Amino acid sequence: MGMATVRALSDMGARAIMLCRSEKRGREALERLNSEKPRDLDLILCDLGDYDSVRSFVSKVRESYSRIDILVNNAGFISLDRQETKEGLERQFGINHIGHFLLTTSLLDLMGEGSRIVVVASGAHKTGKIHFDDINLHKRFNVFKAYSQSKLANVLFTRELARRVKDKGITVNCCHPGAVATNIGIDRETGFGKTVTGLLKPFFQTPEQGARTAIFLATDDSVADVSGEYFYKCKIAKSSKRSKDMELAKELFEFSSKLINNKA
Repeated sequence: MGMATVRALSDMGARAIMLCRSEKRGREALERLNSEKPRDLDLILCDLGDYDSVRSFVSKVRESYSRIDILVNNAGFISLDRQETKEGLERQFGINHIGHFLLTTSLLDLMGEGSRIVVVASGAHKTGKIHFDDINLHKRFNVFKAYSQSKLANVLFTRELARRVKDKGITVNCCHPGAVATNIGIDRETGFGKTVTGLLKPFFQTPEQGARTAIFLATDDSVADVSGEYFYKCKIAKSSKRSKDMELAKELFEFSSKLINNKA
């Protein structure tokens, strides 16, 4: 979906920065997009599971750009087994939420009136809970518990950040892309999950279809003044009761701030 998003935004005339963890896959995507037609693209490597890598990315962006109009937090990770980031965070929470939290809050001063932040969440947030007492899920880990926690965190982050940047004229919204045929559930080293994903592909949306709501939130005039909402199929959608708990959203924001500062 990342490439589909970059393609759509650059087709509208945007100069786009592609954040990619793998230099090989990033360059392949860049070459493919430029082979279609000339585009104004910049590739900067970043591993959202590594605080130093995120901070390096931010520094490189600052060297070349003085303003960001649109930030789409699109990267996602899911794994059947429990894994950890460089800083020791459970990897789904560490990448899907904390990595994006650090990235976004570090770039906020480059954003201003009219800037938009779009967070790609998931309907999986509806079964999620934030396990403050065991955020890294050392006890009773399972993929659904971990993924839904990270996706609930996405929605709560959207709500609280929208509240905090309201006076700056920045909007923050999140969306559920639907079931999309991507490589998110495939182990890139072993190929595990590729066969199942291939079998299910006919029943899933294409990446272009899955990216549609994020692109809508990033560009459409009708949502220029809408902030703090959860969207599905380009419309405000129902989210879980827990995802609307602003005290919980504030607690998670402060908890996340401590995490990135204590493990700097």
